[in-house]
Amino acid sequence: MSKGRDRMVYQGKDGWVNKRNDADRASSIHRTQRGAINAAHRNLVNQGGGELTVKGRDGQIRSKDTIPPGNDPNPPRDREH
Repeated sequence: MSKGRDRMVYQGKDGWVNKRNDADRASSIHRTQRGAINAAHRNLVNQGGGELTVKGRDGQIRSKDTIPPGNDPNPPRDREH
């Protein structure tokens, strides 16, 4: 189960959305996926860490990353970032 402070990046109708999981509205909307990922990463660092989930254009999860000091269940095997 995801915590409220975790963030999701996905493609919305107006661009790439950076949204906190417990929010009703997007924190920010970007022209590129990279811009939304960077903004979500900065938000997570500023709020004390958490899980960043990135979805592709098809809506499938592309990537998950734990931003410190979050609780990563498999730290030695997480070599994506």
